Amino acid sequence: MKKQKSKKLTDQIRRSIDESGLSRYRIAQDTGIDESTLAKFYHGTRGISLDNLDRLCGYLRLKIVVEPMPKTKGN
Repeated sequence: MKKQKSKKLTDQIRRSIDESGLSRYRIAQDTGIDESTLAKFYHGTRGISLDNLDRLCGYLRLKIVVEPMPKTKGN
């Protein structure tokens, strides 16, 4: 049975870190994000600031895609 991919944004970012082939140390150094901050985010023990999220997503070349909500009856 194939493992279903999470739709949570944070899980997708963590997966992108893994798939980048780069160490978290290297990503932290290149983005200027504190290594412990990145590690805590990666392990899910802390969140990450929007500024750091912007830097991380820019570095990993990630974009957020918004899909329209399906129309429901009465709307």
